[in-house]
Amino acid sequence: MKDLLYLKDDQIKDFIEQIFYAYRETYSDPKKILKKYSFGTAHHRAIQLIERHEGLTVSDLLNKLKITKQSLNRVLRDLIINKAILLKKGEVDSRRRQIFLNEKGRKLFEEIFFEQKKRIYNALKNADADSVVKFKNILKKIINE
Repeated sequence: MKDLLYLKDDQIKDFIEQIFYAYRETYSDPKKILKKYSFGTAHHRAIQLIERHEGLTVSDLLNKLKITKQSLNRVLRDLIINKAILLKKGEVDSRRRQIFLNEKGRKLFEEIFFEQKKRIYNALKNADADSVVKFKNILKKIINE
């Protein structure tokens, strides 16, 4: 543990590589499910955030995804056509559209979540609570939360 206090470039490169592989595997698990709907990872990321932040605005989703309006519009259009989301006028400001998963969208999210949950659960099941909390704190620091 002491050598972590003096992280070398190679150690940091290893962490970056491990983060990449963890992301790749976690997001590859639901690919078969997404393929049934002709959806890709962009749709998956949007569905994930819409489920976690029900009623978020299009602007909020843009900020969270850090993508262009054009890219988001394509994804939202696909999700609307496939009846996975609902767009409603904002309650506070009717110019701001809020996004919600409808029944089909929630079902899709749950199907995807089940696949990802298996991987995450298996990775964490033998870890002690303190390790899990520390891991979550490190992730938060990486994403500047």
